Amino acid sequence: MSTLGSAIRNGNLLTSGEGWGPFPLILAGAVLAVLTILFVDAEWGAFALGAVLLVAGALRFAGYGGLMAVRTPRTDMVLYGGFGVGLVAVGMFLQFGDVLKPAVLQLLGG
Repeated sequence: MSTLGSAIRNGNLLTSGEGWGPFPLILAGAVLAVLTILFVDAEWGAFALGAVLLVAGALRFAGYGGLMAVRTPRTDMVLYGGFGVGLVAVGMFLQFGDVLKPAVLQLLGG
């Protein structure tokens, strides 16, 4: 039984062991990254959102959970890390596509 599930069932979500954990930090970073995508620059916003997801994965690896602990730590690390690396790659290709595309094609033998 998960800590979050039992905290919700008992009605003491914010008074349970970890409470919020690093969730506000990750949420604030994600909101800033999305605002960067919308109003400033999509390339850097995608890179920042990927970096926030990588930080979330690293925090789950370090044992922090709080409201981020919905699944098992291993699943969270794989999902946060995978989506983080994917978004960082998208941001890099949007920013430096003319340089990275030939290098990746050469690496893949194309």
